[in-house]
Amino acid sequence: MSLDFSRPVVLALHYQNEVLHPDGRFAFGVAGDGAAQPAVVRGARGLLDLGRRRRWPVVHVRIAYRPDFSDVTQNCAIFRTVVAQAVMAEGSWGAQFLEALAPMAGEPVVTHNRINAFFRSGLETMLDAMRPSLLLVGGVATNSVVEHTVRHATDLGWHSAVVEDACGAASPAVHTAALHNLRLLAEVGRLEEIQRLAET
Repeated sequence: MSLDFSRPVVLALHYQNEVLHPDGRFAFGVAGDGAAQPAVVRGARGLLDLGRRRRWPVVHVRIAYRPDFSDVTQNCAIFRTVVAQAVMAEGSWGAQFLEALAPMAGEPVVTHNRINAFFRSGLETMLDAMRPSLLLVGGVATNSVVEHTVRHATDLGWHSAVVEDACGAASPAVHTAALHNLRLLAEVGRLEEIQRLAET
């Protein structure tokens, strides 16, 4: 794996209570999965720590909807589940960042309301200004926002590296399948390997 660390940007996707906290209710993430949840949080924290230690930009992306869910297009199962379970409403506990992975002062936060983090969110404009040589991506869920966002980033011409142990999905099989797909579009590696490459 060869990565250009001249201008990397860390992209942290959906590290929010509803999909990561043990009391979270959104089954598309890893909330409530006793085995996966702590490991994903450790990996995500390691990715954020790496970016901050190296003084790379860290961009946090969150998903949130209007309290009445009038901005949810119920054209697929995941969006119908959002409305049925009333999850990720703006201002709710579930839409807040997991405390251990919350943004630090000065780190930008982007909010969106679709699966792809770039969709009408301003993220593309923000990254254009940063001119990243590499997007270091972690998030939940691997098969949802991570895969959709990396696909779009590839179409926009950016290089991405998915930090696999900073990602998670509703089951290990789904997570593994998504990483298999992503290897056609981006580099995929564990945090330890990416950190080693960054520091050589």
